[in-house]
Amino acid sequence: MSKIAKIIKATNKKYVREVDRNIVHLDLDSFFVSVEVLQNSELKDKPLLIGGSGNRGVVSSCSYEARKYGIHSAMPMKMAKRLCPHAIVLGGDFERYSYYSKMVTEVVAESVPMYEKSSIDEFYVDLTGMDRFFGAYQLATELRQRIIRETGLPISFGFSSNKTVSKVATNESKPNGQLQVLRGMEKGFLSPLTVNKIPQVGAKTYHLLRNMGVERVLTLQQMPVELLENVLGKSGHSIWMKAQGIDHSPVIPYSEKKSISAERTFTTDTTDMALLNSTLIAMTEKLAYKLRTKEKLTACVTVKVRYSDFDTQTTQKSIPYTANDDELIAIVKELFLKLYQRRVLLRLVGVRFSHLVNGGYQINLFSDTSEQINLYQAIDRMKKRFGDSSLTRAIALGVKQYDVPSFKG
Repeated sequence: MSKIAKIIKATNKKYVREVDRNIVHLDLDSFFVSVEVLQNSELKDKPLLIGGSGNRGVVSSCSYEARKYGIHSAMPMKMAKRLCPHAIVLGGDFERYSYYSKMVTEVVAESVPMYEKSSIDEFYVDLTGMDRFFGAYQLATELRQRIIRETGLPISFGFSSNKTVSKVATNESKPNGQLQVLRGMEKGFLSPLTVNKIPQVGAKTYHLLRNMGVERVLTLQQMPVELLENVLGKSGHSIWMKAQGIDHSPVIPYSEKKSISAERTFTTDTTDMALLNSTLIAMTEKLAYKLRTKEKLTACVTVKVRYSDFDTQTTQKSIPYTANDDELIAIVKELFLKLYQRRVLLRLVGVRFSHLVNGGYQINLFSDTSEQINLYQAIDRMKKRFGDSSLTRAIALGVKQYDVPSFKG
């Protein structure tokens, strides 16, 4: 972080009021597609689909050329191929995407006083107070130009007084553009847009609102908040506030150090591989479910063992971002077999997921079929209702349960 950025960060809390916030939302345009085009220029301006290659797979990302045919992410690949038979289908390379995501993150971190990495390809930046030095909008423009210049990736941004309006402005500026919503103009900017442009209005809520005759944000703005609360429950108030262009949520400083972990100390030291294996699986399942409930993905898995003589060993592996039980269990088992070489009594095993980012919208659309994704969602609904130990793999049955610690910074 530059010296001037550090000074601004230190002075912001003292001198800047909430109403004077300058919030930027940055979003890499069709990120996975853009990375593929960067690697192979022949893919430029072609209808491109990235995701599960089989007929039961789903679309993780698609080019703007493919979107013209009505294709969107999370659509079954079979349907996408029907809509655009001549589309080019790629399985995707999440390791490469993670590499470019980290590259962009480094540029952002070096350029601004405070930022939040909300997903692998999205960032919020708090430039509150920058007008006293350079001009916040100008700095955002220069940041976007630097990202494009140093990574070769197209990126858009929205600029306003809060996160909601900035995110909507980003989507309106795509592809590869930028848009500023002046302070005091937030409500007027949102009013002509369709209600599904408001963050938090998903497909089901949009369908419900349309059935009520609500198509534009202007109608939401004019509705009594009590009506939305009666229809949508707790989310009704939040959606009504966002429709008014009001959002006080802060930019949460990003840290790669965040992690979640679980350990088990055995009452009796053991070399029982069946017990060790089932314990690791049970821990991994519980941690993966915790990731999904917090809408997080992990990019690093660590396994820990402690022998009866208290010798403690760990090993870790960087992976493509995921919260998929099956993938994480396979990696944990792989690391454990690599680590457990002494074949003497163990007193403790542990698992840790780190390098977390937001990304609950996908588990891993590259390898999962729509059936698998639906299965995970159904399992998570049951665990949420009946408890996170209510449903588990048979091999983990009977394993002593333990609490999973909170996310650590």
